[in-house]
Amino acid sequence: MKRLYKSSTNSVICGVCGGVAEYFGIDPTLVRLGWGALVAFGGSGILLYVICALVIPERPKDSDDIFYDQQREQ
Repeated sequence: MKRLYKSSTNSVICGVCGGVAEYFGIDPTLVRLGWGALVAFGGSGILLYVICALVIPERPKDSDDIFYDQQREQ
């Protein structure tokens, strides 16, 4: 089952954008640009990021996520 976690490998501030990118299988840069656009056009991105940083859990150390395992091997 696919779960949304904060990224520990693609983390700039809290790992929210990296985690969202891993969940959807896209480049983290695109997520960060989208989040930046939300901040620039109305400021709702800041509030959304803080909420996500508080609500989205950290990835467990013994995670069996295939994508995460591939990232660790690189």
